[in-house]
Amino acid sequence: MALPGMIKTTGITKAFGNLRVLKGIDLEIREKEVVSIVGASGAGKTTLLQIIGTLDRPDSGKIYYKKTDTSKLKGKTLAAFRNSNIGFVFQFHQLLPEFTALENVCIPAYIAGKSKADAESRAAELLGFLNLTDRLEHKPSELSGGEQQRVAVARALINNPSVILADEPSGNLDSENKDELHKLFFRLRDTFGQTIVIVTHDRQLANMSDRILQIKDGLIL
Repeated sequence: MALPGMIKTTGITKAFGNLRVLKGIDLEIREKEVVSIVGASGAGKTTLLQIIGTLDRPDSGKIYYKKTDTSKLKGKTLAAFRNSNIGFVFQFHQLLPEFTALENVCIPAYIAGKSKADAESRAAELLGFLNLTDRLEHKPSELSGGEQQRVAVARALINNPSVILADEPSGNLDSENKDELHKLFFRLRDTFGQTIVIVTHDRQLANMSDRILQIKDGLIL
């Protein structure tokens, strides 16, 4: 029996000036599915991911998380929904340089109103799961690229989101760290039950996914 839909988009369009990037994207992603979005540079992959993640608004169309129509959420309500339900992993980690690994992971939990004790306990648990127990007090500049990306993954997981969105997560990593990160996404799905959507140029990662969606000329092929 197919698992129910976690994310559904209908008729998503987006233009920047005269450039129509997305021309009517309909897709459905099931619970606990690992999906890769592939396509040439400039095809609209990152734009689509940002719209799915509610970081950007489409010009037309809708995004549903289960039965929640995100177009009806605004301002602080939308920000709270995003912080609770969606975790983001970016190519360049986006860690704050002045904070330790533990503090970086805690930030979304603090935004969600969790206590310092609860946030730090959960952050330490996640960093332990990612084999970073001995790096809790290290700042990003003291971590390798692979370690920084695992800290970013822990930060994405801190609020137990139902969905993880990753934009070229292994684009900056060497082949060994890249392979580890690819396997990690499936371990996360199996351990925490997340739905994971990955924008990638990496064919190896895409081929490991449950499903590949290819964007060309603003449409899903």
